[in-house]
Amino acid sequence: MEKSLDSVSRFKYFIFDLNGGNFFSQNDILAFFSVAFSPLNPKKTMNQALNKMAVYWKKNLRTLLILLFVWFLVSFGFGIILVEPLNQFKIGGYPLGFWFAQQGAIYSFIILIFIYVIRMNRLDREFDVHED
Repeated sequence: MEKSLDSVSRFKYFIFDLNGGNFFSQNDILAFFSVAFSPLNPKKTMNQALNKMAVYWKKNLRTLLILLFVWFLVSFGFGIILVEPLNQFKIGGYPLGFWFAQQGAIYSFIILIFIYVIRMNRLDREFDVHED
């Protein structure tokens, strides 16, 4: 009995680290245990569940890094570094570099938020961790 509790404790800390320092919900943990310790082939199903979780977080981090790169490019690149070349063009009567620093970055951030929400909803449905 003590070995089982020890395994559960180790699993809880593992998924805590895997989820970026946040605990999964109790339903997520129970669903994982129901698959991981199925009577058919416990090692195989547990490995499949862990692999599925790892792939989910890899895709999640990839999406996050791409969106952070776009955020950095728009705010720092277009708003600070590339201001002079962009100022050769005008949008709404204002130089493009100035527009990006004042308005374009804000619009880009709002678009990035919507892209993140849509992408994460698709990813959650793909791995069956979506909320109803």
